[in-house]
Amino acid sequence: QVQLVESGGGLVQAGGSLRLSCAASGSIFGINRMGWYRQAPGKQRELVATITSGGRTNYADFVKGRFIISRNNAENTVYLQMNSLEPDDTAVYYCNLYRQISDANYWGKGTLVTVSS
Repeated sequence: QVQLVESGGGLVQAGGSLRLSCAASGSIFGINRMGWYRQAPGKQRELVATITSGGRTNYADFVKGRFIISRNNAENTVYLQMNSLEPDDTAVYYCNLYRQISDANYWGKGTLVTVSS
């Protein structure tokens, strides 16, 4: 099993910054991809950014140039630096780990990010 624990959410004014962290523990082995998804009220969960264990990144178009994803493989932690936040970024942000060897996805419980105008 894999456990994911997010932290770093909160309330911020438009134009501000937040840094999310996600610590993974448990049966983490093999090639995996970690990332962040978000779900706003009344909307479907959507991809924000992912990063492979080799460091390859992928971003949703709406965050390019504003958010940066990074990871520390030694500590099994992934980060999301969010800059120039907008009210539309308000959502619950979920950490995700995809483990290739078992084709399995794991999710954290989510952390709320609220951006006020």
